[in-house]
Amino acid sequence: MRPPISSLKISRDSLNLYGSLEPMLQGIREHRPLDLNAEQWRKNNPNGVFEEWHAQAHKCLLEGLHYDPGPLDLQAESHGREEREHFWLEEVSFNTTPWIRVEGYFLLPKEVELPVPGLVVFHAWGGPMLFGRKRIVNCGRDHPLLQQHRDQFYSGNYLAEEFAEAGYAVIVIDAHHFGDRAPRGIGKIPDEYDPFELSVDEYQALDSATRDELYYGMRQLNWAGTTWMGLNYWDDSRCVDYLLTRPEVDPDSIGCTGLSGGGWRTDFLAALDTRIKASASGCWMSTGDYQQIYNVRGAIGTFCMLPGVWDRMDIPDLSILAAPNGTMVISTREDQLFPVEGQQEAARQISAGFEWAGCPENFRNVDPSKPHCFDAELQREAIGWFDDHLK
Repeated sequence: MRPPISSLKISRDSLNLYGSLEPMLQGIREHRPLDLNAEQWRKNNPNGVFEEWHAQAHKCLLEGLHYDPGPLDLQAESHGREEREHFWLEEVSFNTTPWIRVEGYFLLPKEVELPVPGLVVFHAWGGPMLFGRKRIVNCGRDHPLLQQHRDQFYSGNYLAEEFAEAGYAVIVIDAHHFGDRAPRGIGKIPDEYDPFELSVDEYQALDSATRDELYYGMRQLNWAGTTWMGLNYWDDSRCVDYLLTRPEVDPDSIGCTGLSGGGWRTDFLAALDTRIKASASGCWMSTGDYQQIYNVRGAIGTFCMLPGVWDRMDIPDLSILAAPNGTMVISTREDQLFPVEGQQEAARQISAGFEWAGCPENFRNVDPSKPHCFDAELQREAIGWFDDHLK
């Protein structure tokens, strides 16, 4: 029997209990079966084995995305190559579905023996929405808000470039509703604009207008029959497809990483795409019950909305699904988005899951006393993790 939510204690003040409707909401949560939570499943199936749970949980999560565009020809193209000090930077494009073609950056390290391991690197959710991949790759242009974002969360580094300089081939695209894939020509958003040319005030006004359309876009996706995470998971999985088209990339050594919403995308890609052999998820881990009593308003976005999933599974199950592949979870203890108790309970469940899978050494929890970030020290930790599991 799971403890009632009312018995859970957190060391910080709750940021958003649901007022007079809170008891009703907690009653609904406590009524959930959570039958595919790894820990609960083991209690319900004492003779069950990891592989049996994995198959059931994988199926539930994949179906919960409510999206499957099917196989297709990527029709990948390169649109120019630029030499940087430690790597080559290519602008590329490829199909992710019959109705979506994305632009991205491919970074290939110099002076290394080919083929090299490949990484899908994700930008964060929070931050300047009108920039996506250009937050973590230097495109040759900059903006004061981009520089502020890098300084605050990445020690001033371009995240994707740090991995390229460490010897990894890297692919980066914009998430749906970010960067070049942000909506245009709706509401207060003009048909065309160049975010680099906007003043800080102009940028903030347009960024706010773009955020105002986010949940409208979620409703539109719902009527199209899918979810935000479904669309993005398949785009992200096609990034693995793209890496596999490159002869410079070792097809048996593919990983993924990102911060915050990029950590969430990391969790999903590692959970569902068996070609991912190692992952490092930054600053997006808790349990649903702890998160509900602490901070839903500030941390749970459109990417979390998966009908038919969270009544059966919990967030740590995403990482357990990645077993036996190398899985690093970064949970910074001063992160105000997530309660420390939720981080610790999630780490306990994931650790138990990897032990059940017979590979406890393939999970690592990193929990420094830092705020929400993927700073230079944590970047080095992730590079070391990938070196151990992909090189």
